[in-house]
Amino acid sequence: MTFANRAEAGRRLAARLRHLGESDVVVLGLPRGGVPVAAEVAAALQTPLDVIVVRKLGVPAQPELGMGAIGEDGVRIVNRGIVAQAGVSDTELAEVERRERAELERRARRFRMERPRLDLAGRVAIIVDDGIATGSTARAACQVARAQGAARVVLAVPIAPADWTARMGDVADELVAVETPRTFWAIGQFYDDFTQTSDGEVLRCLERASRPERRSAADGTETVVQSGGLSLAGVLTVPDPAAGLVVFAHGSGSSRHSPRNRHVAHVLNGAGLATLLFDLLTPDEEHDRANVFDIELLARRLVGTIRWTRTRPGLSSLSLGLFGASTGAAAALWAAATPGADVAAVVSRGGRPDLAMAVLPAVTAPTLLIVGGRDEQVLELNRRALAALGCERRLEVIPGATHLFEEPGTLDRAAGLASGWFSAHLQPPG
Repeated sequence: MTFANRAEAGRRLAARLRHLGESDVVVLGLPRGGVPVAAEVAAALQTPLDVIVVRKLGVPAQPELGMGAIGEDGVRIVNRGIVAQAGVSDTELAEVERRERAELERRARRFRMERPRLDLAGRVAIIVDDGIATGSTARAACQVARAQGAARVVLAVPIAPADWTARMGDVADELVAVETPRTFWAIGQFYDDFTQTSDGEVLRCLERASRPERRSAADGTETVVQSGGLSLAGVLTVPDPAAGLVVFAHGSGSSRHSPRNRHVAHVLNGAGLATLLFDLLTPDEEHDRANVFDIELLARRLVGTIRWTRTRPGLSSLSLGLFGASTGAAAALWAAATPGADVAAVVSRGGRPDLAMAVLPAVTAPTLLIVGGRDEQVLELNRRALAALGCERRLEVIPGATHLFEEPGTLDRAAGLASGWFSAHLQPPG
């Protein structure tokens, strides 16, 4: 069993925590990787989100091996067995702790900015990480929450070893995991995308959660899309006036929550374009990874959504564009080739247009393919797809960018290219 990414893992974890939705709950994400997971849990439970900052104390000669952890409020945990086994002296331990304490304080300032730490006194603290390996960091986080007055501590993760309850049961009142496989080497083996989470992504998650309304005007409003007899959750943003409408498609079903897609949507909104981000797959369908690569299924959902927009006041007269990422790009091109879809432009970011190769000659909408220069395999697949397209088309390669455009400035560059392409090809209402 694998997760597409941390966002999907968070949504699946949230389903296991719904029994806590009526409690006075605070969700606490472990930076960095635990925060995108925690953000999904907080959104589903409609609870506040904060970080709980702890640092692993790694053995000097083998930093990935934890010999303990430290947390805010002076919490300190040391595994004396590992310290002795690794031959770490008191001086070496003190130096590691000094260095990690400085980093802990830096991160606390960085992530909280001007926001005060949420008060845990008398509340249920749900501590969330992207997985449990040794458990030293999560153990420290639970003790920090206790020290800050939490009445109940719940440790929740998407993935953990089969014996984790025996190891962690003494620090939390409740332990929740989506999967507990017997064969366990590393957390990353259970994720298709386990790219390191950036400080910027952590800050974006916290900023969105700190707003009085989870969906502000800038983020759009929650909506329910009707497609093929299904109700699919979406977020719709319509500037006044709107020069066109861009519908997003993401193969993993995470369009509505994806921080990268939301960033691109924000740039498009600034250019006067309406955006609709929605989940192509239902939560149950996401459990079957085969659905992520069922391009015809995704395309049917997308076409159904296009038809739904044509029935909505304020949307029906807008020229339509499609923005696809990953396998969603193939779905967008397949939808664009569907008779009657009336798609005016398509943009693919880090997409797999090659998965729609059979229909590419039928695409008439001007198409822009954006690929990272360091995403070499996908770049070659996009070059092949470009040759198969018979419409106006262009391939833009962003130097230094990898598949997820996490490098500084690369996502902004991709968003700017998409904005220019849609602005040039979507005709404003006459």
